[in-house]
Amino acid sequence: MNTNILIAGFGGQGILFAGKILVYAGLMAGKEVSWLPSYGPEMRGGTCNCSVVIADDPIGSPLVTNPDVLMALNTPSLEKFIDFVPAGGLVIVDSTMIDASAIEAAKAAHTDLKIFAIPATELADGNDLAGGANIILLGKLIGETGLISDEHFKAAVEKVVPASKQKLRDNDMRAMKMGASYA
Repeated sequence: MNTNILIAGFGGQGILFAGKILVYAGLMAGKEVSWLPSYGPEMRGGTCNCSVVIADDPIGSPLVTNPDVLMALNTPSLEKFIDFVPAGGLVIVDSTMIDASAIEAAKAAHTDLKIFAIPATELADGNDLAGGANIILLGKLIGETGLISDEHFKAAVEKVVPASKQKLRDNDMRAMKMGASYA
């Protein structure tokens, strides 16, 4: 098993954090992992993406050019990276932040992909999980792929989020479960 994931959006949307959670969860599951962030000098508000590889065998390159899974949190990221997802790939998008016309165009042009549009930002804001859209989408990714277990996700959150921020840990678990169960 070798899963290449690309998470993309604007700086400040938790792109790198979501990638870190995935990598730590994979590491705790005994997998080979890599995490390669990429962001512009402007950071918050600028473009940002993160390559994550989770594999059973050693990883040859941390750079993800043809992601099995694309998680896009804004329109420019969806439009920039969707053409690189191979047939049978998975695309998960935040429909609150991405133009409906861009989502429909992606679905029409890529009938060979599984595309899920989730109003993650709206769900996060409406459930007292402000800033949790990234984790809601990550939950959908986990639910669709079975890539990591809830137990490993929780352990990764505990590793990445300090104990002094227990409420954030609890919120991340709620957001992940919300995304995993979103139909």
